Amino acid sequence: MGYFTRVTGLKRLLDTALRRLSSAKAKDGSTIASKVQVISVGAGYDTLYWRLQQEKNARSALRNFVEVDLPEVAAKKCFMIKKSKALMEAVASSEDDDVRLKGRTDLHGSDYHVVAADFTDLDGLERKLDECGVDYACPTVFLAECALVYVAPNAGNALLRWCADKFTANVAFVDHEQVNLGDRFGRVMLENLNARGCGLPGAAACENRASQIRRFRSNGWDGARCWTMNEAYALLPASEVDRVEQLELFDERELMRQLFDHYCLTIAWKGEGIFDSEENDAQFWSES
Repeated sequence: MGYFTRVTGLKRLLDTALRRLSSAKAKDGSTIASKVQVISVGAGYDTLYWRLQQEKNARSALRNFVEVDLPEVAAKKCFMIKKSKALMEAVASSEDDDVRLKGRTDLHGSDYHVVAADFTDLDGLERKLDECGVDYACPTVFLAECALVYVAPNAGNALLRWCADKFTANVAFVDHEQVNLGDRFGRVMLENLNARGCGLPGAAACENRASQIRRFRSNGWDGARCWTMNEAYALLPASEVDRVEQLELFDERELMRQLFDHYCLTIAWKGEGIFDSEENDAQFWSES
């Protein structure tokens, strides 16, 4: 249920961001139609690009999709993509398109790229994004799923500041990670992770929802909204929730609520007329 809520919730916020950024309003009230870049930091083995390719509206709104991760992860993902005819065909938009490989770690398709980079090394990250044809004047959505929490606060803040300053068009950032780590349950979570050698250097920003929002606002973003996974779960379509809950017997609801209260989804934005901190939840989580 946690993965279902994480994947479905993040996708709905991404859909909202793609829709808003691809049809932003100019100061005179007219609509500015524009394709959108997506940059996923710490992307891992996510399949989001291929899921977007199956959706006409998302595909038509997408200009470029870039995944960034450490060399060992990027190399393995490139290997898996190269092995799969279906994945390779989706990366090349036509038979004439060439999927270029650079070493073991970087793959460049028509609108999809995997690159090896440490996103805390901003100069190195920028060089890799330039190789992907990233346009810093193009509307852009950043994605991070449990990535910022694994770097020191100053490194995470530097990335958020760089994103806000470097990209001159409307920008959104969708983030999933821990929250409410200051309560008893959260402290036990941290102790267990530390005991297994999985420290969370960026945990300070995960104290509560206010600290998640404050992190973005203090690093150049115009606004942000944050929901615990319990709140996100309640905002998902009831029919889809009912379907998933019936896939297997599940009676640990109290444990689920405790866990869901310690993970969150945050969306931050920079730009005029794309989001409003006063919008109700339904407007952020509406159908795409």
